[in-house]
Amino acid sequence: MKELNLQEILENTSDLKEKKVGYVAVVWRPNVGKSSFLNELIGEKISITSDVPQTTRNKILAIYNDDISQIIFFDTPWIHESNKMFNEEINNQAISSLSDAELILYFIDSTRPSGSEEAYIRDIVTRSGAPTLRVYTKADISSTSMDLSDKHTFSISSVTREGFSELLAHIQDRLPIGPILFPEEYYTKQTMFFRVSEVIREKVFFHTKQELPHSIYIAVEEIDESDPKLLRIVAYIYTETESQKYIVIGKSGKLITKIGTEARQELEKIFDTKVFLALRAKTKKWWRKDEKFLKNMFQ
Repeated sequence: MKELNLQEILENTSDLKEKKVGYVAVVWRPNVGKSSFLNELIGEKISITSDVPQTTRNKILAIYNDDISQIIFFDTPWIHESNKMFNEEINNQAISSLSDAELILYFIDSTRPSGSEEAYIRDIVTRSGAPTLRVYTKADISSTSMDLSDKHTFSISSVTREGFSELLAHIQDRLPIGPILFPEEYYTKQTMFFRVSEVIREKVFFHTKQELPHSIYIAVEEIDESDPKLLRIVAYIYTETESQKYIVIGKSGKLITKIGTEARQELEKIFDTKVFLALRAKTKKWWRKDEKFLKNMFQ
């Protein structure tokens, strides 16, 4: 992955070509399939996937390029009703994205009924005033009859790519022509540190399920790139309590070893090099109630 370097971009923007260019925000209920959509569309792992709600915590920038367009997607955290400080911060991240977008993709799970959560999201999207496309996901497994007669409503499958070309064409039609905002070889604005932490977090989610996913965060302390053939990474899995830490470690250290092995293997594919990953578990008591910490976490 090539990371974005602001100085490099500024030095090379004078001759950037013109395309259909714009920012597109994605809003959603949990497990609706939007991360799978972005990963499949871009052809790279931009956003982690999990069946655990609230997997996406930060606003993630994914950059799609083809011959006629450059579309910058904001993969927003799940908007939901809550008074908890941690969940309010997630909501703030999502809502702030809408004001930055030329267009909103409102993702709807076609395999589940609507509810109060859906109504809450619809209200936020409506109040934003931004043009919106309704996108029904999981078309390959849905048995629900969907009314697609509205030209602003689409159905897609991230497994078969059904509906991708129609949705992209409509997005492109709604975007203005202008100089591209990023060199075409870039597909994300994520730093290496962020990508490493997200891969590790995905593996923790997978193995701990509902036991403690929202009680953990990943801190990547060091990435050593001095050896061109080996990436050395030091990272910590932080939990809120000692008992949660021991869940992550597992009996005789077996679980954290498995998490580390799976994360290392995926990172080697992403960065196309050998990876040494030193992974440890630590406790930071009740970090989700620490307002200062949460503000820094969601910057």
